[in-house]
Amino acid sequence: MSSESVEEYLEAIYSINERGEKAKNQELAENLKVSPPSITQMVKRMANEGLVEYEPYKGAALTGKGNALAQKVVRKHRLLERFLYDYLKLPFEKVHDEACRMEHSLSDETTAALCKALDNPDVCPDNLPIPHCSLGVDDCEQCEEARSKIDVETPLTTQLSRLHPGEEGVVAYIHSGRHSGKRLQDMGLTPGTHIKMVNAAPFKGPVEIEVRGTSLALGRGLAAHVYINVEDEGQPWKRIHPHGPHHS
Repeated sequence: MSSESVEEYLEAIYSINERGEKAKNQELAENLKVSPPSITQMVKRMANEGLVEYEPYKGAALTGKGNALAQKVVRKHRLLERFLYDYLKLPFEKVHDEACRMEHSLSDETTAALCKALDNPDVCPDNLPIPHCSLGVDDCEQCEEARSKIDVETPLTTQLSRLHPGEEGVVAYIHSGRHSGKRLQDMGLTPGTHIKMVNAAPFKGPVEIEVRGTSLALGRGLAAHVYINVEDEGQPWKRIHPHGPHHS
């Protein structure tokens, strides 16, 4: 599986999961312009790699690791759309395809610079949310400072609410208001804390996690404020060098 093809699938599945639905093969085939048998084969391979949970005839949902990878490329895509539409004044109907061509070669460093130039936008031209910076910062100045301390790559991070049962990770940061942030900290969900997802109702339902040997139940909305660094050992296509694919 090439890095680019996996990213295309991750992005397509993410856009459907984002609506609160599983990604069915027929819709993926239409979105990606690929035959249904090829979709089935690829999704099964991605399931074997731990990127999706797949049920025949029901569809695919990204795992925590799959979401972390998908959000990384979706963030690049939607920032590029913002740039193409706002700065280059490309027609609205063209920005998606142009961003698709550019996103796979955009380095982490350039993504951060693009975000700063755009003044850290919240949504793309389609009014879809741009995934939050994985460094857990509030502004571009903090981003530059945090990025200067990273040796190679930004971490793979996703919301606790997106993990599936059995997945584990370490709390990276809390992104919320003062009240909910205090509540989460009182539960022991502080940066560096190891957590394991025990049970998760589909999409909008509550989650049950294990923290320091204790079981905790959280509403899905509250869990979405907790960002987790996920494990990603394995195939080289799972990570892209920050200075571009030719440096992998």
